[in-house]
Amino acid sequence: MNNISMGQYLPAGSPVHRLDPRSKLICIALLVPAVLMTSNPLGLTLVSLWTLLVVLLSGIKPGLYWQSLKPLWVLLLISFVLQVFFTPGNALLTLGFIKISREGLLYSGWLLWRISVLLLAASVLTFTTTPLQLTMALEWLLSPLRRMRVPVQELAMMINLALRFVPTLFDEARMLLLAQRSRGTDFNSGSIKERVSRLTPFMVPLLTNIFSRADELALAMEIRCYRVGAARSRLHVMRFRPADYAALFLNTAILAAVITAKAL
Repeated sequence: MNNISMGQYLPAGSPVHRLDPRSKLICIALLVPAVLMTSNPLGLTLVSLWTLLVVLLSGIKPGLYWQSLKPLWVLLLISFVLQVFFTPGNALLTLGFIKISREGLLYSGWLLWRISVLLLAASVLTFTTTPLQLTMALEWLLSPLRRMRVPVQELAMMINLALRFVPTLFDEARMLLLAQRSRGTDFNSGSIKERVSRLTPFMVPLLTNIFSRADELALAMEIRCYRVGAARSRLHVMRFRPADYAALFLNTAILAAVITAKAL
């Protein structure tokens, strides 16, 4: 739980920070199908190199990206192991009922590679874009749904609040862990059952604090006269610049190249 910056905005003056939030969202929307549709290592390498270039241009230390993804690596490794053990194919190693196949290793590595690129791209978006900018961009992208009477503004606000609560959740968890350890609780020793039982006095106050924060937020919004469906103006007007068009063109070209290679 230490030094986790998942979902937090990190201010900097990089070219990625200066991009319009709408172009960043569109680029992510183009990058996701490019990662999922590529069927050869060359295409995924191209997408990975482009993502790494964006990471370098963001002006954020690589260690911060590692810290943001560190909590998810456990889930990724579990998924990798399950795919290795349960994917049928030519057995490379057999230990009792456990069989490791060549196809399982290839498929697991391929899946882990794809998910890592997607998570890295998502981290770039949240690190370089404020929650308010994301809300404005989402509202603009979803604006055609207003004709179908979809509450676009409220939906964007909900996503904004969810993003804001991610660092709050980690801060609350970190404070509770420190409080439990100061009382002598040891979360790093004992069997799995004992460790899980020690989490019970940790989860209850965590959920209580989160619901309390949500109630305070709702009260603060009411005090500021927030009303559902009310017309609102914008202090900062979003504008596309040449760099935004260049980023959109490059991501579109990468997606087109992946689709063309898949069709051949």
